[in-house]
This record gives sequence, C-alpha cells and structure tokens, in this order.
Amino acid sequence: MLNYNEALEIIKSEIQNLTLKTEEADIFESYNRILAEDVIADVDLPPFDNSAVDGYALVFSERNEWTIKSEVSAGNYSPVSITEDEAVLITTGSKLPVNADTVIPIEDVEVDNGKLSLKPGAFFKKGLNIRRKGSDLEIDKIAVPAFTKIKPKTVAAIASCGRDKVKVFSKLRFAVLATGDELIPVREKPENDKIRVSNIYSLSAAVKEMNHTVLNLGFVKDDKNVIKEKIHSALESNIDFLITTGGVSVGKYDFLKEVFEELGVRRKFWKVNIKPGKPIYFGVFEKNGKKILIFGLPGNPVSSLVNFKVFIEPAIDYLFKQKETEMITAVLQNNLKKRDGKRHFARGILFEENGVWKVTSEFSQSSGNLVEMSASDCLIVLPEEIRNPQKGDIVKCIKI
Repeated sequence: MLNYNEALEIIKSEIQNLTLKTEEADIFESYNRILAEDVIADVDLPPFDNSAVDGYALVFSERNEWTIKSEVSAGNYSPVSITEDEAVLITTGSKLPVNADTVIPIEDVEVDNGKLSLKPGAFFKKGLNIRRKGSDLEIDKIAVPAFTKIKPKTVAAIASCGRDKVKVFSKLRFAVLATGDELIPVREKPENDKIRVSNIYSLSAAVKEMNHTVLNLGFVKDDKNVIKEKIHSALESNIDFLITTGGVSVGKYDFLKEVFEELGVRRKFWKVNIKPGKPIYFGVFEKNGKKILIFGLPGNPVSSLVNFKVFIEPAIDYLFKQKETEMITAVLQNNLKKRDGKRHFARGILFEENGVWKVTSEFSQSSGNLVEMSASDCLIVLPEEIRNPQKGDIVKCIKI
C-alpha cells in the first residue's frame, strides 16, 4: 500500500499535465485569481522624486534656520527653485522642488513668522526622507510575476503599472457526486438508517474556497447501472476533475472502482496508508485530447474532507506554483492514541499562549463526526513512525 507522500507525488505528476487555459480579467474582478503573465512596469515607480513625510524640503547645508518660500501638495506641483537659505512646506508623496535634496519632518521643526528652525536634538542629514524616482521599481522591470495569487496589495501594484485588465488562469472545473442508498436530501428528516447528504456541500465549498468552479451532480443510490450512467455523463462533460464519495471501499455495493474501469479510467492507485481516508481512489480519464482527474473519496464525511485537504488542495497549489501548505509547529496538550503505522490526520484546536502555539485534540476522531470536524481548526499530522504521542510532544499542524 502506498504511503501518503508516494500517493501525493503520483497525483502531482498527473496534475502537472493538465492544460491550463487563460482569460482576461478586469482588476476589479481579479481577487484571488492567479496571474498568467508577468505584469511589467510601464513607468518608474515612483515616477518622480517625492517626499516620504509631511515636512519641509530644502537644499542640505550646515545651517539650522531657513525662510519658508512656498508650499507643495500632492498633485498640485508647480516648478519652484530654492536656495540654501530657503525651504518649502511639502506633503507626503509630493514632488520635490527641482534642487531640493532633503526633507525635515514637520515634527522636528519650529515655525515662527515665516522662519523655519530645527528643534534642539533633531536628526538632520542630506537625503533624509526622500523617495527617489524608480526606487521601488524601474521602468520595464517585472512588478508582479506570473503565478502570483492576486490580493489587494497585488492589485495596487498592477494598477500602478497602468493595467486595468490582466491575463489570469481560467478556473478549474470540478464535478462532485455522492453515492449511497442511505443518503437523503438535506430538507428531509432522517428516519431508520437514512442520513442527510453532506459531502456534496462540503466538497463543493472546498472547491469554491480555492476559487474554482464546481458542478453539483447530487447523489445517487447504490445501483451500478445508474452510477455508470451518471459517471459516463460526467466524463463527457467539460470538466477537469470528477470527485465522487462513497462506493470505493470493499463492500458488496462499492461499485465505483469497477465502473471507472469499465468506462476507461486508468487507475493510478487505490488505498493509501492514512487515517482517516484510507480507501481513496485516484485515476485518469483521457479521450480526444481531454484529460480528467478522478478522485473516488470515502463516503464518511470527515474522511472525504480530509482527503480533499491533504491530497487535492496541495496538488492544485502545486499546479499553480503556489507555496506549500504552511505547517504550524505546536505543543500537544493531551495524549493521543495511535497504535498503527498509518499517517494520521487528527482534528485539533490551535491556540497561542505566550508566543507558543499549542494544540488540543480531545475529540473522538470518528470519521463520521461532522460536529467535531466543524469545531476543529487544524489537522494534527502524526507520521507513520509515531506511536501514541503524549502531552508535551511537538507536532505539526495544518490549518483548516
């Protein structure tokens, strides 16, 4: 059986062969999209020498008193020339007078009847508080590189380069299908052995959280013919990923592996040495130049969501050259049971105390306990070689 790292590498090797499409996006609509081009500075940034503070611009000399000649405010520049005994009141971001080379902060001076003088002990040297033309970025240099995820700070840099539209990667297209005789719509009240379907909602939300699109295929009963027809229809549609839940274990009514094979899906692996989520299936469907990655996730709600978090999410980040999932080092606050050689992803709650991250995990860790999953905010990663970690042990955590 594959271990976690081996399985993730197989997924990465297949996902990198997906053909990424691009489109143009207005920067107002570009938040959380991923740049598909380098954004180049069309001007020097800043485009002129300017003041970094509110203060007085002057020509540096050894004197400590000046005559105030005029003032300059941002966006209202008019040419002005000053001598060594003159100063100009200037606001933050304003263009410097032609021969000015120093700006004294307003809090470091005293003004009396049009005369400016340094306060006792004020720091003063040539070049103080000046932002030079091109000091942030020179013209024709890369301001924002391709594969950057666009955030508010990124939009500011893009706009400063004169771009109101940018090329971004098109969103990936997912389809999600749940299977199981026990499933009923969320509007219905469960009776006897029925449960409300939840996986299609949690997995769809996980896809949307990554800012991709999702087609909800709903749920079907454990009828092989019905499942096959549903899967066949999905494989003929315009999607990049198909995620199913249920039907991939070893039960009498676990038809999905068989259905995938009959429809031409190439199985890459089935079962990974992890808990929860061991019976995960991964395969590839290719037809007429189209490639779809298939993930058959367990039916247990916690298992399917953990599978998405530790397999699908990092693979997508890899495809778009994003940083790997940040692992937080924390001190375990309670003993945990782990007697096997699987890699465990235990639910926990992170908190910071005196600058140290700590994590508590007093949950049952049942793969069907949605309430505990919703209450947790991290997965505690317990590698294969670890047994029964104790309170005080150092562990790695993935935020969820």
